[in-house]
Amino acid sequence: MFFNKTARRNFIKTGLSLSGVALGVGAKARTTAAETSASPRSEFDVMAFGAKGDGATLDTEAINRAIAASATAGGGTVRFPPGNYLSYSIHLKSNVHICLSPGATIIAAGSPTTESNQAYDPAEPNSWDKYQDFGHSHWHNSLIWGEGIQNVSIFGSGLIWGKGLSHGEGDTVLPEGVGNKAVSLKNCHNVTLRDLSILHGGHFGILATGVDNFTIDNVLIDTNRDGIDIDCCRNVRISNCSVNSPWDDGICLKSSYGLGWARFTEHVAITNCYVTGGYEEGTLLNGTYKPFSSDSKVSRTGRIKFGTESNGGFRNITISNCVIDNCRGMALESVDGALLEDVSISNITMRDIVDVPFFIRLGSRMRGPEGVPVGEIRRINISNILVSNCASRQASIITGIPGHYIEDLKLSNILVVHRGGGSREDAAVEPAESENAYPEPNRFGRMPGHAFYIRHVKNIDMRDVQVRYMSEDVRPGLVLEDVAGADFAHIKIQHSTGIPTFVLRNVADFNLYECWPLADVHLKKVKEQAL
Repeated sequence: MFFNKTARRNFIKTGLSLSGVALGVGAKARTTAAETSASPRSEFDVMAFGAKGDGATLDTEAINRAIAASATAGGGTVRFPPGNYLSYSIHLKSNVHICLSPGATIIAAGSPTTESNQAYDPAEPNSWDKYQDFGHSHWHNSLIWGEGIQNVSIFGSGLIWGKGLSHGEGDTVLPEGVGNKAVSLKNCHNVTLRDLSILHGGHFGILATGVDNFTIDNVLIDTNRDGIDIDCCRNVRISNCSVNSPWDDGICLKSSYGLGWARFTEHVAITNCYVTGGYEEGTLLNGTYKPFSSDSKVSRTGRIKFGTESNGGFRNITISNCVIDNCRGMALESVDGALLEDVSISNITMRDIVDVPFFIRLGSRMRGPEGVPVGEIRRINISNILVSNCASRQASIITGIPGHYIEDLKLSNILVVHRGGGSREDAAVEPAESENAYPEPNRFGRMPGHAFYIRHVKNIDMRDVQVRYMSEDVRPGLVLEDVAGADFAHIKIQHSTGIPTFVLRNVADFNLYECWPLADVHLKKVKEQAL
């Protein structure tokens, strides 16, 4: 059951009376009345099922009773009044909507104890868990989870606090009873998360795998690892969200083998979102925006990313009107056999980027079943981008591997201002192919060009692109290696005296138009040339 704004305000104002239970009735009496009532109801108050909301009593069983009662009645809204609800695994069910009232907080309980006789649900078996990290292979070991359900929502301005969740560690198997995700969904459809906040979400604030018709709107996440992971999902809308994730990715599209087959993530729109990795955990939520100290070793990852898990593929995806701040730039990666195609990225501003504005990587890590061919990346359109105060160790990196090319890439209306400082020694670097390595820009080391490094690419079109540096950089602007079909128009790349704008190695069908002071040129094929 969904409410418009007026209805929701009235709903909250009426308080506990909506449950049909008098405020003065004791917890035991309320539980009995709720569980024995024969009349169907659409609202179910967790307090009426025995929840204390005092932050000390485990409310797991009461919460799950309320959800089960709502499902048995054919569906309805399970409401959390203001309070602190300590809990282990909460089981979502079809046609049940969770309302977190203002002042309501669901708190993930800590490590299980023998005294409580409760724990997070065990990680369910998965025959395919060797192809992705432990966290991506299991869903039940979560604070809130649902599998195979439909017509579900979590809404309201309350908080989900993953206080007792583990952040996980790669392939390391967590002990039974330990949880590592705030909200986890598998093989669901028609799901909405709206207006809530998540603090300290564990390995994932939100993990959705095989979820179709999925809306995430106006959600605020301040967390210790990934904010939102969308894996093997279809028809997804992420809008108006803010994510602070200093130690991992902010909004991440995946296409893992966790379901036991390679499934596309497709028909996705990400818009009007803010991602950052620059603030101490919790300070985005409380509005203080406390930055890390300059000597902090925090990676400030943040960012919007495709991959690393990339077995099934990504297609028909738009990212627009987003703000990226104090974190890594955007990454598009296919390294496990995925087809990544038909992606449009537009109207993005980036400030204080700690590595590269754009990292587009086709590789052959091939973490998946044997016999799968190397993937493909094609038809990518990137436009209307502003980047300021970007790190300069590397340029934007666009690279396939020998024999496997990124194809049909268009970049337009882009302005990048980076810090500069590249040396002649950097200009002489020959980056390793690193075909099978984990795809991360910092693993490539310094780049020989300060604006773009482009390798193993077919058909790249770059127009109205300007790159400047804040301190002198004596590297060439763009370095192209093994590129066929390259059109550049209205390109302005700052360069030091005597330093070329372009370095071409094994480039065919190269065209340059109106890039003053360079003359227009068509080069059919060159082994090595500087312009």
